[in-house]
Amino acid sequence: MNQNELKAAVGQSAADYIEPLLTKEAVIGVGTGSTANYFIDALAKSRHRFDGAVASSQATADRLKKHGIPVYDLNDVNELLVYVDGADETNPNLELIKGGGGALTREKIVASVARQFVCIVDDTKLVDVLGKFPLPVEVIPMARSAVARKLVGLGGQPVYRQGFVTDNGNMIIDVHGLSITDPCAMEDTINGLTGVVTQGLFAKRPADVLLVGRESGVEELRPAGS
Repeated sequence: MNQNELKAAVGQSAADYIEPLLTKEAVIGVGTGSTANYFIDALAKSRHRFDGAVASSQATADRLKKHGIPVYDLNDVNELLVYVDGADETNPNLELIKGGGGALTREKIVASVARQFVCIVDDTKLVDVLGKFPLPVEVIPMARSAVARKLVGLGGQPVYRQGFVTDNGNMIIDVHGLSITDPCAMEDTINGLTGVVTQGLFAKRPADVLLVGRESGVEELRPAGS
């Protein structure tokens, strides 16, 4: 199978995974990106079995609505049954790098409200140590250069994502060259930089379940040691 076929398989697997959990009152969180899009398309078959969804980006909201799935503002929802999203990298502890599509802040907010976080990836996203994929950092525009200098001090090589503005009106710096051996500590450090909105490390709130698309089929993984 090619990569798109792997993504389609894991998107369908995620829809199958949450199917037994759905109730008429359930609201689910949905992430952003190509793999999440395959999940949305598979989820559409069950759209009458749950109440609606909270989207992590405008692009996701548009795709959900296209399938007839009601989209709610997170402020109007107390809790999400489950959050389903892809990732750019995952380690064996299911700590993630996300934000290649630029929706990291809203993804992190939606994930924080969900009872369960189901991450869906193809097997090219599996790594032992995070950082091969550049770490996205969302910054307030006036702080871009100041934050970039601090990121150099942390050993990174920051690159401004030119021509891109987040749904929140901010900028993205992609940090290359990091070897993130302590993701939780790095998450705290970068979040503590003045001008940073958030960054793409999902370590303090990692995934609970990882569905991995492989040539041999979809594999379900849990955090190492669990």
